[in-house]
Amino acid sequence: MSALPLQIKTRFAQLDAQGSQIPLRGTRGDSVAEEAEFHAWAASALNLVAGVFGKDSPHFERLNTQVTDATNGYVVERKLNACRGAFRGAKADVDSDCVFRLETQMAGEVFGDFVSAAKLALSEGRHEVAAVLASAALEDALKRFATKHDMDVTGKTMDEVVGALKSKGLVGGAQKGLLSSMPKVRNAAMHADWEKLTPQDVGSIVGFTEQFLLVNF
Repeated sequence: MSALPLQIKTRFAQLDAQGSQIPLRGTRGDSVAEEAEFHAWAASALNLVAGVFGKDSPHFERLNTQVTDATNGYVVERKLNACRGAFRGAKADVDSDCVFRLETQMAGEVFGDFVSAAKLALSEGRHEVAAVLASAALEDALKRFATKHDMDVTGKTMDEVVGALKSKGLVGGAQKGLLSSMPKVRNAAMHADWEKLTPQDVGSIVGFTEQFLLVNF
């Protein structure tokens, strides 16, 4: 898996430092956090963890639970430390690149741009351009999908990737039949065999790619 963007790790480091510097007032053992600074930090921390891991992730649920508990009355030192600990658990996975949702989301956005451009080209009568864009998006998406399911597809052709996915039972039904025809369109597009491509063929790979991305990315 590729490393997370540097700005994501940098933001986690910044918020970790900010959380460590939230001032406490009161006597030792009975200290409470400055509420304004705590709430500012907590809001940013929750937003970041949700964006990277998702709101249904254990990291977000843990942090959200601790923040909710901390704000039920005074934010005492013990509860502040629990919030810091939950945030640092998320940060540890970010620092070690053990994050899966963000990479999938980013890939989906890139593929989505390819599909949008392909649809526009197709509508303008440039089905050759649309075929290249959709084929590139689908081939990369299929390889990422296979990798996500612990399959080694390094150096494999699209035909081989499709065959591997089918043998593993990762595609089936109508999708299985449609996917079998996609390498033919891809090969024609990537080798500039334009006479082998019709607007209907290209429309099928654009539509299939869009649906595959919606379901898996």
